[in-house]
Amino acid sequence: MHSFSAISDLYQQKRDSLVFPLTPSNLYGSINYFLDLPGKRIRPALCLMANELFTPIRSDSYRIAHAIDLFHNFTLIHDDIMDRSPLRRGRATLHTKYDEGTAILAGDTLFIYCYLLLNKVDLIHRTHIVELFSETAKQVCEGQQMDIDLEKKEMDAVHYADYLEMITRKTSVLLGCAAQCGAIMGGANEQQQISLYEFGKNIGIAFQIQDDYLDTFGLTARTGKQVGGDILENKKTALLVKAFEVADFKQKIMLKEAFLQTGQDKVQAVINSYKALEVDQWATKAIESYTAIAFGNLEEIDVPVFKKEKLMKLANSLLVRQS
Repeated sequence: MHSFSAISDLYQQKRDSLVFPLTPSNLYGSINYFLDLPGKRIRPALCLMANELFTPIRSDSYRIAHAIDLFHNFTLIHDDIMDRSPLRRGRATLHTKYDEGTAILAGDTLFIYCYLLLNKVDLIHRTHIVELFSETAKQVCEGQQMDIDLEKKEMDAVHYADYLEMITRKTSVLLGCAAQCGAIMGGANEQQQISLYEFGKNIGIAFQIQDDYLDTFGLTARTGKQVGGDILENKKTALLVKAFEVADFKQKIMLKEAFLQTGQDKVQAVINSYKALEVDQWATKAIESYTAIAFGNLEEIDVPVFKKEKLMKLANSLLVRQS
C-alpha cells in the first residue's frame, strides 16, 4: 500500500497527462487556473487507496479518480458563484478573475469531462461506476439546495437532523463514492464495497463537523483563517444548529442577542454562549464518534491490517488537522 503522499504524487502525474484544448482560451484558461489552485486531492487519493486494498491500482482507477476530482472542482466553482465568494485558497475565485458566465461554463465543462472519462472505463465496471457516480452527483446537488434552503430559515428553525442530512449529501457522499469506486475496481465484494462507502461517508461527516469547530475554536496561527468567520457571516454550522437545539428559552434569546452584535464583540459573545451550552465539547465528541464508526466500517473488511493502516493514517491526518 502506498502512503497518502505517495498516492497523491502518482495521481498528480496521471492528472497532468490530461491536457485541455487551447480554445476557447477563456474557457479552458479559466479551468486550468482553477485546477492549479492548491489542494489536498483527498477524494481521488481515497479512490486509489481503496483500489489498492485489494489489487494493484488499475489504469481505470486513475480515470475515475480524475472524474471525481473534476466533479469536486465543478461544485467548488458553482459554490463560489452562489456564495459570491471573492477568494478560494487565498486566490481570486474563478468568477472574480474572469466573469460569472465563464465560471458557469467552466463548471459545466468539468462536469461533462467527468463523463468523458467515465465512459472510457472498461465495460465490465462501467455501468456500475457511472450509476454510482450519477447517484452521488445528484445527491451533492440536492445537498447544495438543502444548504441554500437552511440559510434562509431562522436560526432556531433549523434542526440538527436537517443539518446532518445536508452535509451528508453535500460533502460526505462524494468521499463514500470515491472509496466505493476504488473498491469496485479492486474487485471487492458487495459487502466490502458498502463498508468502504460507509467509511468514506462517516469520515466526511466528521471532517465537516471538525471544519465548523475549527472555524470557531481553532487557532488562527495554525488554521490560517480568521477565527469566527462563520459567526460573522451568520452561517448555520453544526455548532450553531446544536446550540439552538439544546438551549432553553432564555439561552436562545441570549444567543440571538449575541448575533446582533458586530465584529469581535459578536464573535466573543457567540463563543461564550457556545461554551455555556457546551457545544464545543459536543462537537469534539461527535467528531470522535463518527471517526470511530468509520474505523469500525474499515475493520469489517477482511484484508490484512497493514493494508488498512494507510487509510487509517489518512483519516487521522484529516481529523487532527489545524487547517
